[in-house]
Amino acid sequence: MTDHPVPSDETLQDHLRALLPRLEALYTDIHAHPELSMQETRTAGLAAEHLRAAGYEVSTGVGKTGVVGLLRNGDGPVVMLRADMDALPVQEATDAPYASKVTAVDHEGNTVPVMHACGHDMHVAWLVGATTLMAQHRDSWQGTLMAVFQPAEETAQGAQAMIDDGLFQRFPKPDVVLGQHVMVGPAGAIGGRKGVITSAADSLQIRLFGRGAHGSMPQASIDPVVMAASTVLRLQTIVARELAPTEAAVLTIGSLQAGTKENVIPDEAVIKLNVRTFDEGVRKRVLAAITRIVNAEAAASGAPKPPEITPLDNYSLVTNDDDATTRVVGAFRKHFPAGRIRETGPTSASEDFGSFGAAWKVPSVFWFVGGTDPDVYAKAKVENRLNEIPTNHNPRFLPVLHPTLEVGVETLMVAARAWLSTAR
Repeated sequence: MTDHPVPSDETLQDHLRALLPRLEALYTDIHAHPELSMQETRTAGLAAEHLRAAGYEVSTGVGKTGVVGLLRNGDGPVVMLRADMDALPVQEATDAPYASKVTAVDHEGNTVPVMHACGHDMHVAWLVGATTLMAQHRDSWQGTLMAVFQPAEETAQGAQAMIDDGLFQRFPKPDVVLGQHVMVGPAGAIGGRKGVITSAADSLQIRLFGRGAHGSMPQASIDPVVMAASTVLRLQTIVARELAPTEAAVLTIGSLQAGTKENVIPDEAVIKLNVRTFDEGVRKRVLAAITRIVNAEAAASGAPKPPEITPLDNYSLVTNDDDATTRVVGAFRKHFPAGRIRETGPTSASEDFGSFGAAWKVPSVFWFVGGTDPDVYAKAKVENRLNEIPTNHNPRFLPVLHPTLEVGVETLMVAARAWLSTAR
């Protein structure tokens, strides 16, 4: 057995402070150069470069653009830390000096603006920081640290792509999988819970068929715009009138597209929608109700053929293991000041992080780190205006750099060391 000296919090804080300028430069660079899902080649290259410099065994191109780094440090547990890398097709509207001006071609061939509107740039910087410090202090822990930089979380492709590319065969099976996400909340606050923490999500495209005509001759048409409008309104009744008040679901219409000119009734309309649920029974009922309503509205309009309903993506529930969560929260409470850690309810946001633990059949823990200026958050709370703070996926979403950056590095390290720092 070997007792590993555990560095003091002061020592870790000193080394983290010394590393912060590099991490800040990395974060602002990635923010200014965002990449769409499955296009994260530059970001992946930066992650791989930092891992190699810290002494990790590095594998690139896992699941197309994913990166895996291994730091083997004697016998002991294997701990996996995960960060996602992709950005969104959003036009940035922040005033940051490092704001994105990038455009890219999406998978449909459209040129779109690109922005890190969900904080994945912060996630990459966090994991680079944690892996660097863990390498610097390898005399204080024993086991294997596995860093996974994952592509395409925003399209629910990335985790499965890495799994399909042999993640489970090429790398050691972890004893625990750990991950985190920056969210609206006071910067530095940490939130989590046992059990379900993020919702299941289903995205669908609905194509409604009509019959086009001149705008002056509506009698010659079967108007898909009216059909789509009626469908959108009727879909809102699923949550309002088909679920009990104690059952939770969110149904959002994110896109409705029809026609090109004001005096032309088009042939078809396309609706794209998203459903969030926390219970498999509720999920099945909501999806069945969507199919029923869409077909009924088309029939009521005399559509020439039934609608096409096409699944776009799907996220499973992310469920935190009870025992592993207890260990992580205990480590957080020991490390951070009192009151920094809070228990949250399940969030209607969705993640493919859970795919790793579920498919590997190992415990996983996922938590949130606040990224909002604490004064801004406190003022909005007093004024009952929290909903006005730009959320993830908003063009104005921009976490404050400090203390968000350093706290996210610390949480990853503290959680990993809850397994790796055991004397052996």
